[in-house]
Amino acid sequence: MHQIDLPAWAVARGAALNGFEALEEGATALVNIDMQNIFVGEGEIFGNLYARDIVGAVNALAAAMRAIGAPVIWTRQTHAFAPPLAPATWQYDLARPEVRAAVEALQVGAAGHELYPAMEVTAGDIVIDKYRYGALSCPAGALAASLRSLRTKMIVLTGTLTNVCCETTAREAYMAGYKVIVVADATAAASDTEHNAALLNLRLNFADVRWASEVTAMARSDHQA
Repeated sequence: MHQIDLPAWAVARGAALNGFEALEEGATALVNIDMQNIFVGEGEIFGNLYARDIVGAVNALAAAMRAIGAPVIWTRQTHAFAPPLAPATWQYDLARPEVRAAVEALQVGAAGHELYPAMEVTAGDIVIDKYRYGALSCPAGALAASLRSLRTKMIVLTGTLTNVCCETTAREAYMAGYKVIVVADATAAASDTEHNAALLNLRLNFADVRWASEVTAMARSDHQA
């Protein structure tokens, strides 16, 4: 597991902007970012132990949210070659073997693109393909449309990578007016340094950062209210 180091001063300062003691009843969605084979699986291009370590926490949070009727959304990072979904041509140099392998693994239908088999996805969950690091800047617009239709006011965010797609999505959500909770022990990066740097930035300005046990307790309180 990541050795999480979120300074008390950052928590205190960030609480002035984003301090949430309860979930938004009937208006909270769990968004699990990119828990796909390519980022989680052993031997995969970007797979790492930290991502595998959070599988249990993500599944537990998903179960807790379903128990109170909150929607559970899973995103899948996806690459497309045709506009408007394709990224800028300069961003990925396909002449580099490692880049080409990653792009191929993120095509719809590729094994790397699929959600990691240990993720407990149910028939009532929403699965969304996203084509940018930030799920809300994705030109397909699927997450934004889903959140609007669900009348969402708060997003609980988990997944990988903390400092890439999770952080970008959290920042976008904050600027779009959503309350955001990032779950420190249900997000993962490639190293402790990257994970903690992202959590620090998020806690200071863009999100509340809490532990999975805290969010689960908030869900139980919401259900009992």
